[in-house]
Amino acid sequence: MRGLNLDHLRVFLDVIELGSISAAAERHGLSQPAVSQQLRQLERRYGLHLAERVGRRVTATAAGQELLVFARRIAAVESEVERAMQSHASGVGGRVLLGTGGTACTYLLPPLLADLRRRFPDLDVVVRIGNTADVLRGVEDNVLDLGLVTLPARGRMLQATPVLDEDFVAIFPAGETDIPARAAPADLARRPLVLFEPGARTRRLADDWFEAAGVSVRPVMELGSTEAMKEIVAAGLGCAVLPSLAVTGAGARQSLAVRPLRPKLRRQLAVVLRHDKPIGRGLRQVVQMLQGLRARR
Repeated sequence: MRGLNLDHLRVFLDVIELGSISAAAERHGLSQPAVSQQLRQLERRYGLHLAERVGRRVTATAAGQELLVFARRIAAVESEVERAMQSHASGVGGRVLLGTGGTACTYLLPPLLADLRRRFPDLDVVVRIGNTADVLRGVEDNVLDLGLVTLPARGRMLQATPVLDEDFVAIFPAGETDIPARAAPADLARRPLVLFEPGARTRRLADDWFEAAGVSVRPVMELGSTEAMKEIVAAGLGCAVLPSLAVTGAGARQSLAVRPLRPKLRRQLAVVLRHDKPIGRGLRQVVQMLQGLRARR
């Protein structure tokens, strides 16, 4: 059997992911007949129908779905090869994909990335935001080079290195009276409560904190944005539980009153990589940057 044409595989992947031959043609700078021809050549190679039109979308057949799994792996390996060669060609450079949560991306990473850019202008760090489960899946599938996530971080192919301990705090409207010096679960349960959306690791930690105290809560709002939660509280619509990063330094606001929790609630952030991940010079610099967070303990 003749060698696999990777161009055909890329086109097939984009046709299915975009659901359209015309959209894939535009992405690749090809004509629609050229894309259709490449699909037919790929199908002739295997003697199978790989794609079919359902309504207005092009979808994968059962065989095509299985081929997609391998196509994504090959695309990830291609990206890894490209980054590795760029690193060797130009010293510390290339592209590193970092996955993390919204809080770390907003309040923790900007000064670190700015310093890294000053020292290594040819190094491009792309940050993708997601919850812990999404980031771990991306690292394990080698779609992301590394992650900065809240522990626990389980995965057969993963290794996690704790780099930062962070306390949670309660926030209240600054003008509100009768704010406790230390906020206990019962204090918060008596007020309109804003929590992170279900599925977030930080929400799971908060739920466990309330549950351990035997307190049942029904939040009035569940949001995915720390900034949105701060706006809601500042407007006098409730209180919230947030990681302290969100309300210190650049995240501090005069419109909010911040109180420690009683008992304490803490999370650990960790750097996560695949066990077998090749560590190029660019990726090494990003890992070292994040490991430097240990000094904040």
